[in-house]
Amino acid sequence: MTIAQRIDQIRSFIPSHVRLIAVTKQVPTEAMREAYQAGIRDFAENRLQEALVKQEQLQDLPDLCWHFIGHLQSNKAKKVLESFEWIHSVDSLELLQRLDRLAKELSNVPRICLQVKVLPDPNKYGWPIPEFLQDIPQIEKCCQLKIQGLMTILPLGLNEAEIKAAFETTRKLALQVNGQSQLEIRELSMGMSDDYQWAVGEGATMIRLGRILFGERA
Repeated sequence: MTIAQRIDQIRSFIPSHVRLIAVTKQVPTEAMREAYQAGIRDFAENRLQEALVKQEQLQDLPDLCWHFIGHLQSNKAKKVLESFEWIHSVDSLELLQRLDRLAKELSNVPRICLQVKVLPDPNKYGWPIPEFLQDIPQIEKCCQLKIQGLMTILPLGLNEAEIKAAFETTRKLALQVNGQSQLEIRELSMGMSDDYQWAVGEGATMIRLGRILFGERA
């Protein structure tokens, strides 16, 4: 199947309001242009340097929306703020507060998703739920940022019931936060190539797809 055919197939499975974000780590810009021709406007990278090269090469496509989804090191925070419209992977209060301080210097501030870890996983970043709820009063004070959503990445090896339950937990966490704080969590960034259909079923508004669009990476 071509990239366009894969995109069309996925779009036939998901509601129109769900934002399909193409994850383009190690994907050449030629393939990204194919995705663009098939209607994709949202592209996600998890490494700053790779993203900056691609942004330079794709300057002729002015309506792209760039999402940062990788673990964000504090020394790269300012450049990521300047170079992306969305940051999905804000995974600690310390990082959020640093971004908030830096955002005072910028005229255009990206939208933020707070990365939560709904299941224990030593290989993933994010707030454990108890710590996240404890930090809500401090999160509310980060008023320079446009905090829009929650993001989660699940551990490997879960069965269908466990996957659905984890995504449901994320959705209910967003409702709890909205009911108990001044934050307005509208977006749920959850679901990747292997589990996006279940994520959509549990309320995902953004799905991050790489391999299922572009094939296996080298």
